[in-house]
Amino acid sequence: MTAPLRIAIAGLGTVGAGVIRLLEENGALVEARAGRSIVVSAVSARDRSRERGVDLSQITWCDDMAAMAARDDVDVVVELVGGSDGPALALARGALGAGKGLVTANKAMIAHHGQELAERAEESGAPLRFEAAVAGGIPVIQGLHGGASANQIERVYGILNGTSNYILTAMEATGADFGETLAEAQRLGFAEADPAFDIDGVDAAHKLAILAALSFGTRIDFGNVEVEGIRRVRAADIAQADALGFVVRLIGVADIEGEPQSPRLLQRVRPCLIAKTHPLASIDGPTNAVVAEGDFVGRLLFQGPGAGAGPTASAVVADLIGIARGDRSPAFALPAARLRTLDKADSGARTGRTYLRFTVADRPGVLAELTAAMRDADVSIESLIQQGEAEEGGAVLVSMVTHQGPVRCVREAIALLDGSPILADTPLVMPILGTS
Repeated sequence: MTAPLRIAIAGLGTVGAGVIRLLEENGALVEARAGRSIVVSAVSARDRSRERGVDLSQITWCDDMAAMAARDDVDVVVELVGGSDGPALALARGALGAGKGLVTANKAMIAHHGQELAERAEESGAPLRFEAAVAGGIPVIQGLHGGASANQIERVYGILNGTSNYILTAMEATGADFGETLAEAQRLGFAEADPAFDIDGVDAAHKLAILAALSFGTRIDFGNVEVEGIRRVRAADIAQADALGFVVRLIGVADIEGEPQSPRLLQRVRPCLIAKTHPLASIDGPTNAVVAEGDFVGRLLFQGPGAGAGPTASAVVADLIGIARGDRSPAFALPAARLRTLDKADSGARTGRTYLRFTVADRPGVLAELTAAMRDADVSIESLIQQGEAEEGGAVLVSMVTHQGPVRCVREAIALLDGSPILADTPLVMPILGTS
């Protein structure tokens, strides 16, 4: 009989406990699909006395995570501690250095250190897997790594953060403003007490950097992801988008431009207007969805729960099953030495339609100054709408939709208005994605 795959789990929060529970309840199924059993040999966490709803009595407890990774009765370390550096990174380096496999749900660590960890894994012959780091229980990493591997991926994009998507779709459903909706999301457990990583787009940027590397055969380049979150989206923007036939979603987009001999990589996370006919427009609540466009397969849509104990534990165990079967393929589909380093593409050179919202003083001449700035920057205006009555302090909201044109021109128009006394707030700029 084949020996069991022996694992150690670092971090016993909801996901760590979920992994143990899944292996207990679906153990026979997992063994049948893996070709051998998967057993938990050791665990480590900060608080030994905490009740976690799983039986740990037959599992060795280790106060020292690093020592746990070096144990003779451990084949694979499951890292669920979190954080891009610190104990998680030390554990990952130690495990791979000792020839142990590493399975992690840590998107920040992979986004910042994925290249180094992939190189360490190949040097030691140990597998590195991170399905749970992107989009929770959705098998998008495996889909790109395996199922779509015969394709040249031309573009990857999607809704990569469940908290932001929950907030935007709740604003859409209730008409409430951002602050009120965020507070409700925190009360319901959809947002953290400190939601900055989610609502400022950092979490989505981590995931996008990983997806881009896997899709395009490039080194992870998190530092060049252009990031803007959803803090400044207002109920009025949601309503205006609806009137124009769009919804607002936080979207991460990555693609490659330029000639084959000098390609450049563009990675952006920002709130966008999406046509109601687009597949991503129907993604609501804390759901994630990823679209990959391949040259032969066409458009692939991966959709499902982006977080939570069950979906994330499912992704972790799926990685463990692959390792138990003997999968030792490179973490990013190509050997680490073959991953390309690409220059950053100039997003200002792209063309498209844009939604702009200005908070301006309610006085004569304001619209003339706005349109003059657009004219001087060579921006063609499709529609211009003043939204509602003046707010407290006398400011009004003016929204604008541009015709197709260079993004650089919109930026130039905003720069021309910088410091103008007519502006009561920084303009909100959201790209408009296509209809299909």
